[in-house]
Amino acid sequence: MKDSPIGIFDSGVGGTSIWKEIQKLLPKENTLYLADSKNAPYGEKSKEEIVRLSRKNTEFLLQKGCKLIVVACNTATTNAITYLRDNYDVPFIGIEPAIKPAALNSKSRTVGVLATKGTLASSLFHSTSENHAYGIQVLEQEGTGLVELIEKGELRTVKTRSLLKKYLDPMLDKGIDYLVLGCSHYPYLIPLLRELLPEQVRIIDSGEAVARQTKAILLERDLLDSYNGKVKHQFYSNTDKTVLKNLLHNTDAEIEVSYLDF
Repeated sequence: MKDSPIGIFDSGVGGTSIWKEIQKLLPKENTLYLADSKNAPYGEKSKEEIVRLSRKNTEFLLQKGCKLIVVACNTATTNAITYLRDNYDVPFIGIEPAIKPAALNSKSRTVGVLATKGTLASSLFHSTSENHAYGIQVLEQEGTGLVELIEKGELRTVKTRSLLKKYLDPMLDKGIDYLVLGCSHYPYLIPLLRELLPEQVRIIDSGEAVARQTKAILLERDLLDSYNGKVKHQFYSNTDKTVLKNLLHNTDAEIEVSYLDF
């Protein structure tokens, strides 16, 4: 199974930010990415619906022979990963807001979390906050509408800027010095965020940590691919492929993007 692909799924194109970190750290690994853009965003759905979609995505990736699955969606991780681990015999890597490093390093003792409704309402998010942010003021902000704009490729439009400013200003007024991105779509907004945030406010996302954990689990299970031949990266989307292709256009890896009626 060493040359089997790493499977990755997200409620759309945002998880490609996680894929890029994995591909950078593990350049010899084959990957298979599923963008469930037709059902984006997951953050507005019920837990039962999120579990159903996550199960459907998982079964597709397993049918394709994936040796490990990265749930590259904060909402799916916080609502469904326990179910997935209990019901499928394959390692799962989840993604959740990186509150711990923000809380440990905050000087103002106030950090902001920009995430979806589904992530912020989950028990996993609240237990993470309680365990790692004692004595820290954690300001939660739902990023309503941002996923939809990113799915349309609107990364720097006036509408996106205005919405971000609306969400950031109340947190800045309360003195945050860290902004935690709690959705895998949001790293694509970092260039715009840097324009809107003061220099002293640091942005944290989970991409590098997920890549490191993926490598660690592959090593632990003796699944790391050491093959030196051609590496294959397959991407599937159940909507228009254009935005997905645009987000991947500057990668050095050889990729294949296909439409999937899913």
